[in-house]
Amino acid sequence: MALGLLGTAAPLALADQSGAGQLRVTIRSAQPQVKGLAVGPASDATCTVNKITINRYSECEWVTIHVDVIKVINGRPEIEGTVDFDVKHQMTLKASSANWSEKFRVSKARTTRAGSGVAVEIAAVSGGGTKASVHFGQGHVLSSGAADGSVGYATSVAPKKINPKAKTKYTYTFTKPGYTPGTVSYDSAVYRCDNYYGSSRASRAGCAIPEVPTGVSMVGLARIDEGIRKLRANGGHYGDPSGGQPLEWMINKAQEDANRKAVCPRTAPPDMQRAGRTSCDEYPFASTYEGGTHLPASQREITWVKVSENKAQGGRITAWRGQMHVMDHDPFYVIA
Repeated sequence: MALGLLGTAAPLALADQSGAGQLRVTIRSAQPQVKGLAVGPASDATCTVNKITINRYSECEWVTIHVDVIKVINGRPEIEGTVDFDVKHQMTLKASSANWSEKFRVSKARTTRAGSGVAVEIAAVSGGGTKASVHFGQGHVLSSGAADGSVGYATSVAPKKINPKAKTKYTYTFTKPGYTPGTVSYDSAVYRCDNYYGSSRASRAGCAIPEVPTGVSMVGLARIDEGIRKLRANGGHYGDPSGGQPLEWMINKAQEDANRKAVCPRTAPPDMQRAGRTSCDEYPFASTYEGGTHLPASQREITWVKVSENKAQGGRITAWRGQMHVMDHDPFYVIA
């Protein structure tokens, strides 16, 4: 997700062509910055210069671009002018639709000498079953003022399916009469669309930024909540939103069953049977990559609970996964 120095250089032969010109482009590196724990719909991510700031359903990307306007004089490239400007992207995904939009603003350029008059065209390409369409006044002269644009996204996703992860590649082409065009490209954050819970009768498609951890609450499920808190009090930290390592969801029914069998006895102890607590609840959940015996004993526990409490937990997890589009390998925390 980090952005590199992706400006294109002029052909080597250009250096021998006296009077020839080129536009050479560089871009400041943008570093990823994850914000917070997602436990419900989030507001738009806020912009920070040269950062990609994200939450579960939003991205703000702020990049700075520099263009050198170069002429070859007596076989040597000389800078005749410069162009500097910013681009801010605000992408907002939808939890209930696989189609969404993005707005961006190109600032008025700060130019020197021959930097005046440089124009730009912007393209965007996506993947993972998503098509991107740019709406922008192509050929915009950067020194003339700020300009707004947008990108529309449309995704095809079938019921019970999870589309591959994807990202948007933005490409800028700079032109000025008498100069070889220059280009630069950079990427958005990674996103993913699915209709995992959909059917032929109804769509439950949506998209999310999968690397942002979500949170599912066990508060109010008395015995389950108690068991997790006891484990954490004794040093268990996996899934703890207060500085612990996130868990990773797993979609693999066979491994889920194996994880449960590895830690849960077939029958409850006699005292638990007398208390009506005959259902084994394991933590980390069997449906995680940390489930079963994948973690040392100090980082896991089982709690005997009533069947009704275990069913209530299952309902919470299903609702949470659908709302937050939690899929295989997605990180998450457990609130207890």
